Amino acid sequence: MARMNAGEEMRRQGGDTRGRVIRRAEREDVPDILILIRELAEYERLTTLMSTDEAGLADALFGPHPGAEVLLAHEDGALAGFAVFCHNFSTFLGRRGLWLEDLFVRPAYRRRGIGRALLVHLARLAVERGCGRFEWMALDWNTPAWDFYRAFGAAPMEEWTTFRVTGQALHDLAARK
Repeated sequence: MARMNAGEEMRRQGGDTRGRVIRRAEREDVPDILILIRELAEYERLTTLMSTDEAGLADALFGPHPGAEVLLAHEDGALAGFAVFCHNFSTFLGRRGLWLEDLFVRPAYRRRGIGRALLVHLARLAVERGCGRFEWMALDWNTPAWDFYRAFGAAPMEEWTTFRVTGQALHDLAARK
Protein backbone atom coordinates (compact mmCIF):
# COMPACT_ATOMS: atom_id res chain seq x y z
CA MET A 1 0.00 0.00 0.00
CA ALA A 2 1.28 3.47 -0.87
CA ARG A 3 2.31 5.48 2.19
CA MET A 4 0.88 8.93 2.77
CA ASN A 5 0.98 11.76 5.24
CA ALA A 6 -2.65 11.43 6.27
CA GLY A 7 -2.99 14.89 7.79
CA GLU A 8 -1.52 16.58 4.75
CA GLU A 9 -3.59 14.51 2.33
CA MET A 10 -6.81 15.15 4.31
CA ARG A 11 -6.24 18.90 4.27
CA ARG A 12 -5.52 18.82 0.54
CA GLN A 13 -8.67 16.80 -0.17
CA GLY A 14 -10.84 18.65 2.33
CA GLY A 15 -11.05 15.54 4.54
CA ASP A 16 -12.41 15.35 8.04
CA THR A 17 -10.68 14.93 11.37
CA ARG A 18 -11.46 11.23 11.86
CA GLY A 19 -8.42 10.05 9.93
CA ARG A 20 -10.28 9.50 6.65
CA VAL A 21 -8.46 10.04 3.38
CA ILE A 22 -9.94 9.76 -0.09
CA ARG A 23 -7.32 9.99 -2.79
CA ARG A 24 -6.66 9.03 -6.37
CA ALA A 25 -5.01 5.69 -6.80
CA GLU A 26 -1.52 5.44 -8.23
CA ARG A 27 0.23 2.58 -10.00
CA GLU A 28 1.75 1.30 -6.74
CA ASP A 29 -1.79 0.87 -5.38
CA VAL A 30 -2.65 -1.88 -7.88
CA PRO A 31 -2.21 -4.73 -5.35
CA ASP A 32 -4.65 -3.01 -2.97
CA ILE A 33 -7.09 -2.32 -5.80
CA LEU A 34 -6.99 -5.99 -6.76
CA ILE A 35 -7.70 -7.01 -3.14
CA LEU A 36 -10.76 -4.75 -3.11
CA ILE A 37 -11.95 -6.08 -6.47
CA ARG A 38 -11.72 -9.65 -5.12
CA GLU A 39 -13.66 -8.69 -2.01
CA LEU A 40 -16.29 -6.96 -4.14
CA ALA A 41 -16.60 -10.04 -6.37
CA GLU A 42 -17.14 -12.19 -3.27
CA TYR A 43 -19.78 -9.80 -1.91
CA GLU A 44 -21.61 -9.72 -5.25
CA ARG A 45 -21.28 -13.50 -5.65
CA LEU A 46 -19.49 -12.99 -8.96
CA THR A 47 -16.04 -14.49 -8.33
CA THR A 48 -16.45 -16.77 -11.37
CA LEU A 49 -16.44 -13.66 -13.58
CA MET A 50 -13.19 -12.28 -12.20
CA SER A 51 -10.19 -12.77 -14.48
CA THR A 52 -7.95 -9.74 -13.97
CA ASP A 53 -4.49 -9.79 -12.47
CA GLU A 54 -2.03 -7.11 -11.30
CA ALA A 55 -0.32 -6.69 -14.66
CA GLY A 56 -3.55 -6.38 -16.61
CA LEU A 57 -5.06 -4.04 -14.04
CA ALA A 58 -1.95 -1.84 -13.97
CA ASP A 59 -2.06 -1.51 -17.75
CA ALA A 60 -5.83 -0.86 -17.84
CA LEU A 61 -5.67 1.82 -15.15
CA PHE A 62 -2.22 3.36 -15.58
CA GLY A 63 -1.02 2.36 -19.04
CA PRO A 64 -0.88 4.57 -22.13
CA HIS A 65 -4.69 4.60 -22.53
CA PRO A 66 -6.25 4.36 -19.04
CA GLY A 67 -9.78 3.00 -19.16
CA ALA A 68 -10.86 4.14 -15.71
CA GLU A 69 -9.83 6.02 -12.61
CA VAL A 70 -9.86 4.83 -9.01
CA LEU A 71 -10.43 6.59 -5.71
CA LEU A 72 -9.18 4.84 -2.59
CA ALA A 73 -10.64 5.43 0.85
CA HIS A 74 -8.48 4.94 3.93
CA GLU A 75 -9.51 5.33 7.52
CA ASP A 76 -6.82 5.72 10.17
CA GLY A 77 -4.29 4.46 7.61
CA ALA A 78 -6.22 1.27 6.77
CA LEU A 79 -7.65 0.49 3.34
CA ALA A 80 -11.42 0.91 3.70
CA GLY A 81 -12.91 1.03 0.20
CA PHE A 82 -12.76 2.28 -3.34
CA ALA A 83 -14.63 3.67 -6.31
CA VAL A 84 -13.82 2.83 -9.93
CA PHE A 85 -15.16 5.30 -12.48
CA CYS A 86 -14.79 6.57 -16.03
CA HIS A 87 -16.46 8.93 -18.45
CA ASN A 88 -19.31 8.10 -20.77
CA PHE A 89 -21.14 10.41 -23.18
CA SER A 90 -24.74 11.52 -23.55
CA THR A 91 -25.70 12.24 -27.13
CA PHE A 92 -28.89 13.96 -25.95
CA LEU A 93 -27.04 16.29 -23.57
CA GLY A 94 -24.04 16.65 -25.85
CA ARG A 95 -21.83 16.28 -22.79
CA ARG A 96 -19.83 13.62 -21.10
CA GLY A 97 -21.03 11.99 -17.91
CA LEU A 98 -19.38 10.22 -15.03
CA TRP A 99 -19.98 6.47 -14.85
CA LEU A 100 -19.43 4.74 -11.52
CA GLU A 101 -18.40 1.20 -12.33
CA ASP A 102 -17.97 0.04 -8.75
CA LEU A 103 -18.21 1.46 -5.26
CA PHE A 104 -17.22 -0.86 -2.44
CA VAL A 105 -16.63 -0.37 1.25
CA ARG A 106 -15.16 -3.23 3.25
CA PRO A 107 -17.67 -4.65 5.76
CA ALA A 108 -15.67 -3.53 8.81
CA TYR A 109 -15.86 0.09 7.58
CA ARG A 110 -19.53 0.28 6.62
CA ARG A 111 -21.91 2.71 8.30
CA ARG A 112 -19.06 5.15 8.96
CA GLY A 113 -19.79 7.54 6.10
CA ILE A 114 -17.11 6.21 3.76
CA GLY A 115 -19.52 5.27 0.97
CA ARG A 116 -21.16 8.68 1.31
CA ALA A 117 -17.76 10.39 1.18
CA LEU A 118 -16.80 8.50 -1.99
CA LEU A 119 -20.14 9.28 -3.66
CA VAL A 120 -19.94 12.98 -2.75
CA HIS A 121 -16.32 13.14 -3.96
CA LEU A 122 -17.39 11.66 -7.29
CA ALA A 123 -20.35 14.04 -7.61
CA ARG A 124 -17.98 16.96 -7.04
CA LEU A 125 -15.63 15.59 -9.72
CA ALA A 126 -18.57 15.30 -12.12
CA VAL A 127 -19.52 18.92 -11.51
CA GLU A 128 -15.90 20.13 -11.76
CA ARG A 129 -15.47 18.27 -15.06
CA GLY A 130 -18.68 19.68 -16.54
CA CYS A 131 -20.48 16.35 -16.67
CA GLY A 132 -24.18 16.36 -17.48
CA ARG A 133 -24.92 13.38 -15.27
CA PHE A 134 -23.53 10.83 -12.86
CA GLU A 135 -24.83 7.29 -13.12
CA TRP A 136 -24.24 3.66 -12.19
CA MET A 137 -25.93 0.28 -11.86
CA ALA A 138 -26.79 -1.78 -8.79
CA LEU A 139 -27.61 -5.46 -8.66
CA ASP A 140 -31.32 -6.14 -8.29
CA TRP A 141 -30.86 -8.14 -5.08
CA ASN A 142 -28.63 -5.53 -3.41
CA THR A 143 -31.32 -3.65 -1.51
CA PRO A 144 -28.83 -2.04 0.90
CA ALA A 145 -27.18 -0.37 -2.11
CA TRP A 146 -30.55 0.67 -3.55
CA ASP A 147 -31.55 2.25 -0.23
CA PHE A 148 -28.17 3.95 0.07
CA TYR A 149 -28.34 5.47 -3.42
CA ARG A 150 -31.97 6.54 -3.10
CA ALA A 151 -31.07 8.43 0.09
CA PHE A 152 -28.93 10.71 -2.11
CA GLY A 153 -31.66 11.40 -4.64
CA ALA A 154 -30.68 8.74 -7.17
CA ALA A 155 -33.53 7.11 -9.04
CA PRO A 156 -33.49 3.74 -10.83
CA MET A 157 -34.02 3.91 -14.57
CA GLU A 158 -36.54 1.11 -14.78
CA GLU A 159 -37.33 1.77 -18.44
CA TRP A 160 -33.77 0.87 -19.48
CA THR A 161 -32.20 -2.58 -19.72
CA THR A 162 -28.47 -3.06 -19.94
CA PHE A 163 -27.23 -5.29 -22.76
CA ARG A 164 -23.78 -6.83 -22.78
CA VAL A 165 -21.70 -8.77 -25.27
CA THR A 166 -18.67 -10.47 -23.74
CA GLY A 167 -16.34 -13.43 -24.23
CA GLN A 168 -16.93 -15.55 -27.29
CA ALA A 169 -20.10 -13.62 -28.19
CA LEU A 170 -18.00 -10.47 -28.49
CA HIS A 171 -15.51 -12.21 -30.77
CA ASP A 172 -18.32 -13.66 -32.85
CA LEU A 173 -19.91 -10.23 -33.26
CA ALA A 174 -16.60 -8.68 -34.25
CA ALA A 175 -16.08 -11.37 -36.89
CA ARG A 176 -19.40 -10.74 -38.63
CA LYS A 177 -19.45 -9.15 -42.05
